[in-house]
Amino acid sequence: MSARLESFSYDDAIVRKFVFVTFFWGAVAMLVGLLAAIELADPAFNFGIPWLTFGRIRPLHTNAAIFAFAGNAIFAAVYYSTQRLLKTPMFSKLLSNIHFWGWQAIIVGAAVTLPLGFTQGKEYAELEWPLDLAVVVIWVVFAVNFFGTIAKRRERHLYVALWFYIATIITVALLYIFNNLALPSGWLKSYSLYAGVQDAFMQWWYGHNAVAFVLTTPFLGLMYYFLPKAAERPIYSYKLSILHFWSLIFIYIWAGPHHLHYTALPAWASTLGMLFSLMLWMPSWGGMLNGLLTLRGAWDRVAADPVLKLFVVSVTFYGMSTFEGPTLAIKSVNILSHYTDWTIAHVHAGTLGWVGFGTFAMIYWLVPRIYQTELWSKKLAEIHFWIGTLGILLYLVAIYAAGLTQGLMWLAFDKAGYLKYGDFVETTVRLIPMYWVRFIGGGLYLTGTLLIGLNMLMTWLRRPRPYAVQVHQAPALEKLQPEPIPMPSPLTEEGLPVSEAAVKLEYFASARWHRLWEARPVKLTVWVTIAVAFGSLFEAIPTFLIKSNVPTIASVKPYTPLELAGRDIYVAEGCYNCHSQMVRPIRAETERYGEYSKPGEFVYDHPFQWGSRRIGPDLQRIGGKYPDLWHLRHMADPRSITPGSIMPVFPWLLSDDLDFDAIASAVRAQKRLGVPYTDEEIASAVELARAQAERIGRKLDTESGMEGLEHTKIIALIAYLQRMGTDIKKPMEAPPAPVAKPPVQEAQRPATMPASESNVARAAGGGSRGAS
Repeated sequence: MSARLESFSYDDAIVRKFVFVTFFWGAVAMLVGLLAAIELADPAFNFGIPWLTFGRIRPLHTNAAIFAFAGNAIFAAVYYSTQRLLKTPMFSKLLSNIHFWGWQAIIVGAAVTLPLGFTQGKEYAELEWPLDLAVVVIWVVFAVNFFGTIAKRRERHLYVALWFYIATIITVALLYIFNNLALPSGWLKSYSLYAGVQDAFMQWWYGHNAVAFVLTTPFLGLMYYFLPKAAERPIYSYKLSILHFWSLIFIYIWAGPHHLHYTALPAWASTLGMLFSLMLWMPSWGGMLNGLLTLRGAWDRVAADPVLKLFVVSVTFYGMSTFEGPTLAIKSVNILSHYTDWTIAHVHAGTLGWVGFGTFAMIYWLVPRIYQTELWSKKLAEIHFWIGTLGILLYLVAIYAAGLTQGLMWLAFDKAGYLKYGDFVETTVRLIPMYWVRFIGGGLYLTGTLLIGLNMLMTWLRRPRPYAVQVHQAPALEKLQPEPIPMPSPLTEEGLPVSEAAVKLEYFASARWHRLWEARPVKLTVWVTIAVAFGSLFEAIPTFLIKSNVPTIASVKPYTPLELAGRDIYVAEGCYNCHSQMVRPIRAETERYGEYSKPGEFVYDHPFQWGSRRIGPDLQRIGGKYPDLWHLRHMADPRSITPGSIMPVFPWLLSDDLDFDAIASAVRAQKRLGVPYTDEEIASAVELARAQAERIGRKLDTESGMEGLEHTKIIALIAYLQRMGTDIKKPMEAPPAPVAKPPVQEAQRPATMPASESNVARAAGGGSRGAS
């Protein structure tokens, strides 16, 4: 007896909402990125406005691109495809709308707080604790709605796109919660529960896998649903999709530590990350091939269909990025690429090509269906494709060239054994033409995005009013009956017996076991959780519990209250977006910056500030290198100190009052996190900070001719900068025996030739070019 048919309608209203905001926030993210790009080409475009400086808007750009543009695209894809794959509307329209409006409110909150300097100071995890809590709540709402829909489905088996959605929901929850554990010290201020090495490990466990489970797995789900729909072809290989899925989610979670090669992270951890990154190449290309081979028999349509064009380029960029990523994880390559624009080019190849073009393809395919009318202009979509492709190419050629230029110049030595480009700004000025080309490429990509917005608007204007309600029918899902595990015949075709091992192997290879899993979503979800948790725990537990991973250093002491306040200003201004605090044990770096960084130096750093990019030089050993007056002048007008610098000006730091009252709560929070402040230091934190500020301020008042500096933020920042790296002093070495060598002409003298006295003299007079 067949099951009775049930009638239902899909909720496309929620899809329309998410599609619109995907375009809107995408345009905003790209516009902010364009502003950041031109600020690097010419720092005058920072306009001397605090909330427009590069350090503050770069996190706004990355968060908007990841969580607003890509995030809303994911939700549009999930809400449209899930209903149709499960033959049921979403579990709850109320939850769908709470999810939509809650997520948009979070984005608005980020757009307000990040430019105002409220940040946790960790890449892709900058949002402060109230917004973090909101993200978790809304994510739970989304999860309940999604799994509730699975529970009421009318289709027994879960299609591959749904596997990737499940992996995304589970893993993003784990990543976001554990990386963002923090202790609040105010309504919009908190400190990471982790410090130094452990914080760096957690951040790049999160940061790498945010790329994996926000920008990869859900978009693979999108690809597995929308690409076959657009091509009107079934997915190329069911078995390949199984291999692709399980190997990808298991291997990806291990790879994060490769972001920390040659840093203070234990070498075993980064090496393990490298090995799993190399293995990641295979499942990634399995997904790419599964996507491209789905177009077999439909390649003739690619030339005429902009949706298929976009999908082909998108999947191709996925393959390119997932080949390059493991390559960059190799230590010998990472020495050259790390901290350079090569990483920026790699990330944007994936974001603009894979995520961006995949999203645009989905939107072009969806718009006629959710607006129930034909696309306004197919020709305009073609123009968008070509403008966007040209924009990507200009962007990538310029920034790959910039990254290679940086890496090669930083590592170059001359024949005499000195750094060939000892002055950091020598590299900076070489990059300016490439930054202008990047700006042009980004502008073209944004232009293409505006064209899809125009196409959406004109299509929407032609929509029927009201929308037609489309009624669908499907049989109710019958109760799952226990099934015996189907095993292959124990005999060959010739009637010969087959070993039990061969029988089990054939059963496994046939993937019939997975077909059973697909009918049991709870079991599937449990195994997904185990797959991603295993690698996470295998790396995290030793990092936290084995004390030899972070040897303590007796000379390393907590920051003074004023230095802690200065560090908070450093974080708020987004200095970690331009400067690293990690001298790697590489000759070029120790020659340029000083003694390499040790794990024990960072035990009181909540959060760590190692950075991932050097637009300016490393600052780990900046303490004591220049006088206070040099720092004052440098922050007020960097180019008066370092001609060619692209650093923004920070005049407000010389006039904004320091909030001394907030220092006490900051010190108390640090104490709760395990920083060994005494009760007396906590009780007198404000007095200690004022006393140190007055000592620095009085001296600067005399030297600069200014008054009242002891009450301003610049004093705290100078105190912090002068402390950095001073807990570790490299022991003096015996001078080498004199070796006869030809005299060096003054004009040929390398910038790194020992000349500390002349450098300090120039710094005091405002003429040093050693920082930018």
